[in-house]
Amino acid sequence: MAGLGYRAFDADHHYYEHEEAFTRHIDPRMKKRCMDWALVNGRRRLLVGGKINRFIPNPTFDPVARPGSLDEYFRGKNPEAKDIRELFGELDPINPAYRDRDARIALLDTQNIEGAFFFPTLGVGMEESLKGDPEACVAAFQAFNRWIEEDWGFAYQKRIYAAPYISLIDVDAAIGELEFALERDARLVCMRAGPIAHPRGTCSPGDVRFDPFWARVNEAGITVAYHSGDAGYNKFADEWGVGGEFKAFEYDTLRMCLSPNPIRDTMAALVCHGVFERHPGLRIATIESGSSWVRPLLASFKKTYGQMPTSFATDPIEQFRRHIWVSPYYEDDLEGLKSDIDASHVLFGSDYPHAEGLAEPTDFIHDLKGYDEDEVRLVMRENAMGLLQEWHR
Repeated sequence: MAGLGYRAFDADHHYYEHEEAFTRHIDPRMKKRCMDWALVNGRRRLLVGGKINRFIPNPTFDPVARPGSLDEYFRGKNPEAKDIRELFGELDPINPAYRDRDARIALLDTQNIEGAFFFPTLGVGMEESLKGDPEACVAAFQAFNRWIEEDWGFAYQKRIYAAPYISLIDVDAAIGELEFALERDARLVCMRAGPIAHPRGTCSPGDVRFDPFWARVNEAGITVAYHSGDAGYNKFADEWGVGGEFKAFEYDTLRMCLSPNPIRDTMAALVCHGVFERHPGLRIATIESGSSWVRPLLASFKKTYGQMPTSFATDPIEQFRRHIWVSPYYEDDLEGLKSDIDASHVLFGSDYPHAEGLAEPTDFIHDLKGYDEDEVRLVMRENAMGLLQEWHR
């Protein structure tokens, strides 16, 4: 496939958080219950709720893995049976573009990328660690969002669209953070998949208690991006003896093949609990969660709708296809995804500069086999930009 004759728009770029990301704006009275740093055996360690957090093995990110160093591994190619440390290879000093927005824009220019959605690296693993202390969870992400806005901006030069992180653990606080984001020109917000914690357990994000939040999202026209992270799904792995504390880049063969899938279940909950029927303007993007879950979920919708048609106001498959955009992994069945949801709802996401992403973001086009030129342009640029262009208040 020939190279692009236009600039792409990447739906999945990342920054590496500054060490002050959660602490610069935190209320000092909440610091010990939220995030702090400690020197343990000569290494900087992140404390969350007073405990060492191991979501990211090196939360200072300096040095850091080279972009795309795990590319072949995620394509299922590791013939020499190297362990994950060997596959990472030599680490590099952190690139200024991973932490400085002006340096990043200069890098985007060299990558032929007009703009991108930017997501946390560390931040997507923090909500689970704080779900037992809702007040601390709210305080931590309020501080985090103010750091994002200060260091990256929610729509910097109309090229860097950094997504503030919102938790539904406190619906009033969630609406407050949404208003903070809207007032500062945010075009999307970041959330995690999985059930929502509350004092008596957990519940679906489609529960009517969250309708005030979804109503405001619907009114504003802002996109909600569900990005992968620690969704608290280790309880399923625990039952098979391969659970324990969630750690990025620690892989177990059984754990990788188990079926519970937080993004699939979250999209199922939004459809089955009527969120799109009550709020028909909602737009949801699933980011860095792959697409292998889409076809089985659509099959489940088809069967369930056939069994209980009166439980839905409209066909659940059509709800999915109208309201949800999917950013697949480059190694997924991309042609099959197009047949499932149409090319107009597929998003290009490179996961740059992560090790498991692409070293050259626009190389994603080489995996778009079975897409014609117009469909490639939709995926590589127009679909994500459409989520911005259709934005309104």
